[in-house]
Amino acid sequence: MTTDSARLPNSFFHREVTEVAPDLLGKILVRNFKDGRIEKFRITETEAYRGGDDKSCHANKGKTARTEVMFQEGGLVYVYLIYGIYWLLNFVTGSEGEGSAVLIRGIQNISGPGRVGRALQLDKSFYGENLASSQRLWIEDSESKPQFTTAPRVGIDFAGEPWISKPWRFILK
Repeated sequence: MTTDSARLPNSFFHREVTEVAPDLLGKILVRNFKDGRIEKFRITETEAYRGGDDKSCHANKGKTARTEVMFQEGGLVYVYLIYGIYWLLNFVTGSEGEGSAVLIRGIQNISGPGRVGRALQLDKSFYGENLASSQRLWIEDSESKPQFTTAPRVGIDFAGEPWISKPWRFILK
């Protein structure tokens, strides 16, 4: 499926979320589907959500059944359902207790986190999956150091300033 040298180790995710989010751009998201088909997608857009004080972050209100995995050590999958139909893909970052994660907003030829979740056929069973050992979903390194732009995050008006204007959305050029 993958060589150990290509798969990103969990230590890649044991860093500050605003460092991990842009560093994921250009990396290869690999999905091994139930039918045995393996597809690879270049990550094209991410958003950083920084734990406790970030009012737009799910972890801002503390640990709940929904956010529990966000408070674990980086390298785990955090998926959650929106609108009752879309599973959104996030990767936990940082150290245990931080509550930070990167939302995958876009992959090659697919824009929007709901569309990403649908294309990857995500469901609740991915919650807490370890990217270093998963046989269904992992990230592989790429040789490129792509250029990117930043922008404010999407759909977080409820959080107020300064969170609305933080340039924590990272887009591959």
